[in-house]
Amino acid sequence: MREINVNEITKAVKQLYIDTNYHLAEDVKACVGQCAQKEQEPLAKEVFASMQENARIAEEGVFPICQDTGMACVFLEVGQDVHLTGGDLKDAVNEGVRQGCEEGYLRKTIVKDPFDRVNTGDSTPADIVIDIVPGEHLKVTVCAKGFGSENMSRIRMLTPGAGVSGAEDAIVEICKEAGGNPCPPIVVGVGIGGNFNKAALMAKKALLRPLGEKNADPFYGEMEQRLLERINGLNIGPQGFGGETTALAVHIISAPTHIAGLPVAVNINCHVVRHQEVIL
Repeated sequence: MREINVNEITKAVKQLYIDTNYHLAEDVKACVGQCAQKEQEPLAKEVFASMQENARIAEEGVFPICQDTGMACVFLEVGQDVHLTGGDLKDAVNEGVRQGCEEGYLRKTIVKDPFDRVNTGDSTPADIVIDIVPGEHLKVTVCAKGFGSENMSRIRMLTPGAGVSGAEDAIVEICKEAGGNPCPPIVVGVGIGGNFNKAALMAKKALLRPLGEKNADPFYGEMEQRLLERINGLNIGPQGFGGETTALAVHIISAPTHIAGLPVAVNINCHVVRHQEVIL
């Protein structure tokens, strides 16, 4: 049994929330750079250049990558041989978000109630997902999820008769309807299977996979490639101005489902796809 004080989690969440808002991940930088080089449309190339310049400015630590510093989505993989001490786990996570918001000068993005719209003043509470896993380590992943892209996400409760083609058509149609709203080029997280809530969660978790990393299952790897080609064929392009790059990647997670169902969830992310992780 290994003890971890929740204060360590607070420190980790604070730093990750700040860093992911100021520093574009290396896999994202590389993917954006590759797509910028391949892009043929002059306006699209200009937009890519602006995106890259924006990322360089953000790394100076004065201005975040985007004015929407996102809802803090915190994924915790807690080893079953870990004993947490010093306080409540969720309180510790939210304290890390609060400190990160204040010390990083991040925009306060959360309202207490969906209808009264009163700002909580510190970007809390976070969306917290906890998974119990084997071992004695604790993995903390912080994703800053902006709502320009979140608002474009959808779920389709298909029936088994829709098959692969029906699922792919639904995914492409969702991206087409999103158009330029989610600040393309986008990263498309897809959850297939499970039930209503599991499909949505898988779609969000799919966004955490490094860009350029292939799906371990060849069937879904090929499906991802087909979808990427179809979405890029929509000619929405960077920031919606047209071009060959509407999406940087499509990532799929699948799960067993009911005999009568074929849930398909799509969680769209803008090109910065902000997330960082640490293992305690």
